[in-house]
Amino acid sequence: MYSGFSWEHWGVWGVSSIVLILAVRPLSELCKYRRGAKVQFERTNAPAMAVLHDRGILEAIEASRVRIAGFNPKNLTPNGYDLAIAEVAVVSGTTETFRVGTAKIPPLTRFAVSTVEVVELGEDITAQLWLRTTWARRGVLASFGKVDAGFRGALTLAAFNANASGTLEIPIGERFAQIVFEDLARPAEKKYDERSGQWQDQRGVRLK
Repeated sequence: MYSGFSWEHWGVWGVSSIVLILAVRPLSELCKYRRGAKVQFERTNAPAMAVLHDRGILEAIEASRVRIAGFNPKNLTPNGYDLAIAEVAVVSGTTETFRVGTAKIPPLTRFAVSTVEVVELGEDITAQLWLRTTWARRGVLASFGKVDAGFRGALTLAAFNANASGTLEIPIGERFAQIVFEDLARPAEKKYDERSGQWQDQRGVRLK
């Protein structure tokens, strides 16, 4: 009786109807959305978004819902996976790229990291990216976006050496960021490559 429910104006009738709906169906089973001027409810049996634990990540890999080329079991964390550095680009007037040895980042300088791992996400999974606290303690500032469902490629992670003095040293192959996988409540209607797809299949540091 709640399917397709809508109202034009808030009022006693609208409020009492909401109470009736919630009495019939648990809130967790209802999805609220707006279509035009109308607020509507529909039922969803999909589970809420949840972060994958370590075993869940391995199960997602086994089911091909997640692919991590270059996977290292030692980089698996209780609720994520640590991504290692394949390449560092130092952006200071000109761009200097390091692929072996140790990258040296001057004070107050932008840089970008490309991951060793090539990640591919299915249509029902997304991911967050977090700077490892080791680097935050060394004065690195970074802000990363979400990894969309359907994305495939190495990841470019932009950061900044906030130290006013002293060069920051970053060994190639060191772990830099953690990726945290999340189950979507339902599969995406259109995956990343069907939306913008700008960075699909990228390798190495991509700044443009």
